[in-house]
Amino acid sequence: MPSRSTALLQAAHAHPGLTRADAARLLGVGTGAATEIVARLSRASLLAEVPAAPSGARGRPTTTLVPHPQGPLVLAAAITHETWRVDVVELGGTALATEEGRHGAEWATLATTLAATVATFRDRYDGRPQALGLSVPGTVTAAARLDAATLLWHDIDLRELWPDAPVLVARNDASLAAAAESRRGAAVGAAVALHLHVEAGLGGAVVDHGTVLAGATGTAGEFGHMPFGDPAVRCPCGARGCWGTAVDGTALARLLGRPVPRDHVAYARQLIRTATEADERAAVRTVAAALGRGIAGLVNGVDADLVTLGGLGVDLLAAAGPEVEAAYRAGLMAYRRDDPPPVLPAALGDDGPVAGAAEEAWSALLLTLA
Repeated sequence: MPSRSTALLQAAHAHPGLTRADAARLLGVGTGAATEIVARLSRASLLAEVPAAPSGARGRPTTTLVPHPQGPLVLAAAITHETWRVDVVELGGTALATEEGRHGAEWATLATTLAATVATFRDRYDGRPQALGLSVPGTVTAAARLDAATLLWHDIDLRELWPDAPVLVARNDASLAAAAESRRGAAVGAAVALHLHVEAGLGGAVVDHGTVLAGATGTAGEFGHMPFGDPAVRCPCGARGCWGTAVDGTALARLLGRPVPRDHVAYARQLIRTATEADERAAVRTVAAALGRGIAGLVNGVDADLVTLGGLGVDLLAAAGPEVEAAYRAGLMAYRRDDPPPVLPAALGDDGPVAGAAEEAWSALLLTLA
């Protein structure tokens, strides 16, 4: 198929419910050319047309472009520090099926479970899945090797989850959540968006006019390892004073003089939402202020016009928004304070990483269909 066919597929994915006339305008072609491209994509089992919902207007009934019922699918997998999830996603971003569970931080067991889930979905959908997108809580090289310091996973080969995958893309969870927020969430339309994802530590990404800045080796966005924290606290990455250690569940436990629970993400979420004792509320406020100060430093540095928060960042905004805001404004350069970039909860919430994995998988797959 020529490049205009790829462009139309990309448009149909980005704008579910697109009409043939809309597609013609987006591609800058006439309606006749658009009709020809749609017919070609239909014969290739990539797109179909269905009647649009009645509008009440006069004229010929219109149709919308939808995924072909026998067309390609992608699998999107998200691994967190305690859970895993795999979605089957069609063109346009709709999830057709989901499997999920918990893991015990042992990679070999988790890999077996994920590989079996991938194989099950491939069988269930008669081989239609043609790509795998992976969201992981660590850094990923161009060769799909994972290092997740807080889970003690080092040099993990992610390709073992689907060794002969036609397309496999793997990214850090925060980077993928950032991409999803910019394409389908709270950061749509932002020129430069900063996304921060707080879970077991903190990660993030800068999205410049729709493009995630991945860095020279693809591992940019490790903002949680910037020295915004207490220099006396050692991070699992090996450094001291990492910002992530000041804003997650380990920070709350340390401030309260409590042992760190194994599932400190769930611990932090519960404590943030239900803090009743004075010392618990004080700990939440301290962590919220640490988050706000760090956001200010990054906004000063990258000149974002919008900040979105995912993971525990959403909980901190809800429970201690004034503390986040006060520390944020205090840390901004003076000229920014009259009109500071807004700090917003991520619209996609906890679905951000898996949604981003699906987006990256589709972006890569669509280029192979041309």
